[in-house]
Parts: sequence; structure tokens; C-alpha cells
Amino acid sequence: MKTPVLVINFKSYRESTGRKAVEISKLAEKISRETGIEIAVAPTSVDIVKVREQVSIPVFAQHADPITPGPYTGRINVENLKDWNIDGIIINHSEYQLRISEIDFLVKAGRANGLETIVCTNNIDVTRAVAEFSPDYIAIEPPELIGGDISVSKARPEVVENSVRIVERIDRNIKVLCGAGVKTGEDVKRAMELGSRGILVASGVVKARNIENAIRDLLEGMGEMDG
Repeated sequence: MKTPVLVINFKSYRESTGRKAVEISKLAEKISRETGIEIAVAPTSVDIVKVREQVSIPVFAQHADPITPGPYTGRINVENLKDWNIDGIIINHSEYQLRISEIDFLVKAGRANGLETIVCTNNIDVTRAVAEFSPDYIAIEPPELIGGDISVSKARPEVVENSVRIVERIDRNIKVLCGAGVKTGEDVKRAMELGSRGILVASGVVKARNIENAIRDLLEGMGEMDG
């Protein structure tokens, strides 16, 4: 993906599953074309294939399991995602945390299968550890701020700044995303000023009264940045 980028995690909200997953994805695609800013969507595993068939913007899986194809009921393997032309994977979200060894497995599996990886981290120590695996993106999300009304870029700007600094020391190719509580263009602008290359958002978009306005407001905060 090019940066700056807005990644919309649909989670399992009623507002963003089923037919609504396709509707939001098509809306995101329309806005991305109009603005020239990259938007990616992450629908549920139930909706992901249908969404992939309907849009050309990047489509990410909300999760994958650290397995190879085989006798694993209810699991999602990376090769299966590749088969359906999925673009990437969100790994280690605070609502689906993994062990360090599992994160390493999935980053390597993503790379081997041509899928981009977004690894979520909740503190500096985890950020430092997963940066050694060289994922494409690291998303900074202190769990206490997820789903709230105060963004990490405002409540704990030092976390974003320090994360960017640490990641750049280890691997300058990794791009840092900002998540947790991001809901306004001002939140996004501040995150960009702190060194973020994009935003990972969920309820701030999918539970908004006007989803189109919410997306456009967030993109305004990205300004004229490109990368």
C-alpha cells in the first residue's frame, strides 16, 4: 500500500457486517478514488471474499492463524487468504493477541505469500520486539484507549514518537500506523506530525452516524502527505 493510508477494521459490529460490509467497502473505494489517498478495509472472515469480489482497494484479513494447510477446524491459514487474492493481514490486535513466536510465523508467512502485514502493538517493548521481524506496518494501539473518545496521539503522544524512533532504528522500511481512539481529522493530523504514516480505525468510522463524512474528515487530517 502507498502511504498515507487509512485502514478501516470492520471488527464484528452489526453496522459493518453482511451487506453493510460491501456497502462500506464500496464507499471507501469511491472516496479513495476521489481523494487519491489509500484506504484499506478489513472485513470479517465471513464477509472477506464477497468484499474482495466487489472492490479493488486493499482488503485485509482481521486475523490469521499460525498454521499451514491441514486438519485445523475453524482456523484461517495464510495460503487460503492468498488463494482469494486478499492483500494483507492484521496480526496481534489487542482483541486477538498472539505469542511472539506466532507473530514471527505470520509475518514470515505473509511475506512468503505476498501479503502485507500490519502488526498491532500495545507498548514500546512489544514494538521493539516485533520490529525485528520486519513487518510492513506496526500499528500502535494502547488497549485502554481502543474504542474510546481520546486518541493515542493526544493522550499519549510520547508512545507514538518513541515507537517511530525505535522502529526507524531497527528497520526504516517499516511504517508506523496510529490507532486507538482516533475519530477526527485533528487526531489524524497530530498522529502524522508525530511520525505516523497512517491510521488504523474501527468504531470511529463504522459506528459513525454518517460514515462518508467520518472517512472524509479523517482523510483531511492526512493533508498533502504522500510516501
